[in-house]
Amino acid sequence: MSGSDLDNIKDFSDSTEYKRDLGLLEAVSIVISRIIGSGIFRTPAPIMALVGCTSLFGLVWVLGGLVTIFGAVVYAELAAMMPRSGGPYVYLKMAYHPFWAFLRGWAMFFVSETASIAAVALIFGEYLNALWKIANGEAFGQITLFLIALSTIWLLTIVNLFGVSLSGKIQNFFGVIKVVAVGGIIGVSFTSWSTGSLSNFVNPLMPDAFNGSTFLAVGAALRYAFFAFSGWEGATYIAEEVKNPRRNLPLSLFIGIVGVMILYMGANSAYLYQLTPAQIADSNEVATEAMKVALGATGGILISIAVMFNTFGNVSTQILCKARAWQAMARDGMFFKKFAELSKVHKTPNNALIGQGLWATVLLTFAVSAANSYETIIDYFSATSTVFNIMVFGAIYFIRRKYPDVERPYKAWLYPWSLIIILVIYAVFFVITLMTAFIPSLMGLGLTSTGSIYYYFYIYKRGVSEQK
Repeated sequence: MSGSDLDNIKDFSDSTEYKRDLGLLEAVSIVISRIIGSGIFRTPAPIMALVGCTSLFGLVWVLGGLVTIFGAVVYAELAAMMPRSGGPYVYLKMAYHPFWAFLRGWAMFFVSETASIAAVALIFGEYLNALWKIANGEAFGQITLFLIALSTIWLLTIVNLFGVSLSGKIQNFFGVIKVVAVGGIIGVSFTSWSTGSLSNFVNPLMPDAFNGSTFLAVGAALRYAFFAFSGWEGATYIAEEVKNPRRNLPLSLFIGIVGVMILYMGANSAYLYQLTPAQIADSNEVATEAMKVALGATGGILISIAVMFNTFGNVSTQILCKARAWQAMARDGMFFKKFAELSKVHKTPNNALIGQGLWATVLLTFAVSAANSYETIIDYFSATSTVFNIMVFGAIYFIRRKYPDVERPYKAWLYPWSLIIILVIYAVFFVITLMTAFIPSLMGLGLTSTGSIYYYFYIYKRGVSEQK
């Protein structure tokens, strides 16, 4: 083993400066809370609008869930082997040149992860708006929506400054609320026989024609399904705060993902039972519309409140998890130096949390001015996220070759076929994303590339000068 390998050996250990206050329940709650946010309540509309029929609508959701499970199979081996906070950043650092780990973290901060915080905060505002419309008959304007989303981001950032134990309790609470809310949609929809209709499942069942456009439509729709399932790797970001991480991290991934996949299938079936495909495609508040059909205005009010709880909790989880990645990078000298510091009292990465909130505010400001701000944000970061997801999944191959003797408490199922399948699917998805969201994709990739400038002047040149 070379000197550089010995320098990295700490990433295989359980030692940490953090407090290990989170058990399996909290880890599962974090996975569930990270996944169930705005997606299941908002993305059915753009998915149905793209595919236009129920068979392809179902196919998109099934593919999204299966791809997520295959991804978790790979992640579980990496998480159990390297229980270090920062998740994907750590795996990339161990598998490739440090530049790629840095660039992924740069992209996460400036493109994908903070944008996701802004997107879900917007949906919290949209469902509060839906509740306001039911109660008062009119909607508020974009400025009010912006202020609600902004307040949500900063309130939850402040909460997370005061220790992971408090944050863990919040995750447990919202994790239960999320399951109850989605379960409520399913239960109410399928017991409201007088308002639902099985004919919605088959009208239309198939597309008008199967051709290249159909294939592109499914690929483009997967962009929103992947977003709805995104965040499943959330517990790996706070690995150093999880008790017995080599066991609990893989378990939390599989328990959380399978549970959410079942809930998603049920929720989408419930929407279809209460609404026609055309109604789903036209609704930005599909859960509220379905419950209004089933229970009237009372149903719309109740589900709007439930979705608000869901999205609020999801923003909290994202803020908690993602700041750990910036702190892990800064701790390695790969990001803004101040982000490396932990609060002396609460052992939380407060500088990283505040910096994350500031950039999320910038992205929120630009996004809220767009006509379809939610879809715009997702289109903006999908291509960039896909590139780095491919690299993270591929990391398992390189780490197995570089560190064959390291303890692996869990080994990926069906390897190497599980890896090959996930890489092929994501490669095809990347090409389709470029074809169907070219300008937003270029914007995200372009902003990511600016990290090369920072790396050269503040990391590479500094390292060269220190060696002299």
